[in-house]
Amino acid sequence: MVEIHEWDAGDTAALLREPTAEDHKYSRGVLGVRTGSQEYPGAAVLGVEAAWRTGIGMVRYLGPDRAADLVLQRRPETVTMPGRVQAWLIGSGTDAATRPPAETARLQELMRGDIPVVVDAGALDLVAHATAPIVVTPHQSEHARLRELLGLPERAATTLDERADAARDTARSSGAAVLLKGAETIVAAPDGWTTVVRAGTGWLATAGTGDVLGGILGAIVAARAADHDVDAAALAPLAAAAAFVHGHAGRAAGTGPRTALDVADAVPGVVAALLTGDAPAL
Repeated sequence: MVEIHEWDAGDTAALLREPTAEDHKYSRGVLGVRTGSQEYPGAAVLGVEAAWRTGIGMVRYLGPDRAADLVLQRRPETVTMPGRVQAWLIGSGTDAATRPPAETARLQELMRGDIPVVVDAGALDLVAHATAPIVVTPHQSEHARLRELLGLPERAATTLDERADAARDTARSSGAAVLLKGAETIVAAPDGWTTVVRAGTGWLATAGTGDVLGGILGAIVAARAADHDVDAAALAPLAAAAAFVHGHAGRAAGTGPRTALDVADAVPGVVAALLTGDAPAL
């Protein structure tokens, strides 16, 4: 049995980037976002909001007009013109069955490039032919569907060890880092490295929190890629860091029912506590 690392606050803090006096908006990381749809524009708002809250130099949103209007209403600092980016976030709030052909072609182009891509929900169908460094963020049923698309056999995935084995197999077969969402989030790299993140709360099982996780992860990847080479192996610990921030933001968002925007609002406090080493705050 392969050892499963237990991810913690120190692991996360080591991967977060605190800005310096020499930084500017481009050096802090630029995230390109192609999420949301006419049917589900809120996913774009949530992912962009979370990316800004995580701490990043710029977010470029390049999605449908309706979603772009809502993004700008919520976050007017967001740029809606093409330009340089250090990472991409795609797929949240989209459906492969209704995705326009032109958008499919553009996403395929991104996934054949050199820039790391965070692939969520509605873009998982494009993973099989990707050559870019990618990290996928499926929940359990999406993971089963992804394995089917990759031509992989069905795997038992009930216990922690079974889920870890399945995620590891998917990562090895696809060449992508895998963040398998759940009460115990599993992250696996193509080389077999595996970790479990136990930071979350059952209150995170509500609509939109996965979109928030995508934005957090996209921001962390873009910030890292601004001054480091990021391949699929490097994406795995970044994904674990994002899951840790996301889980603790879910805890910090309240003591009862909470929404996805509540979770995004709590992200800066979690990031600040990690950067200052204030572990008791977590």
